[in-house]
Amino acid sequence: MPFAMDIHIRQAQLSDIPAMHQVRMAVKENVLSDPGRISEADYRTFLTERGRGWVALLQDQLIGFAVVDVQERNVWALFVHPDHEGRGAGGMLHDAMLAWTFGQGLDHLWLSTDPDTRAAEFYRRRKWQPTETLPNGELRFEMTLANWRAVNPSH
Repeated sequence: MPFAMDIHIRQAQLSDIPAMHQVRMAVKENVLSDPGRISEADYRTFLTERGRGWVALLQDQLIGFAVVDVQERNVWALFVHPDHEGRGAGGMLHDAMLAWTFGQGLDHLWLSTDPDTRAAEFYRRRKWQPTETLPNGELRFEMTLANWRAVNPSH
């Protein structure tokens, strides 16, 4: 079974959008109630106007992606295909995204996810701080630049 040393992270390209969307539709948690809510145009906007994205590749297969929205200071997406979970791709995407984002001068990020999920635990392990329960029932997490530097002194 391949692990992190076999996974390559690079900036997402527009040509990655179909494979990114396949990963998004394959997840078992945070499933979209309406798959039509996210379109190719949404990915394009976040990758070219609102922020930046990264993909995790195993050989030539896209197995995960992350996208940050710098306008809203929000993690728009971080997903790994269920067939490739637990191999380090999510952590690598997370770290690449935060290193770039905080390197752009932002001082905090937020995201939301369903409570009591593997995603919520993933963020807790990475020292994101839960701040409130949103009206839709999701838990809001925040990461500050100071906290990122405290848990990642090499960044």
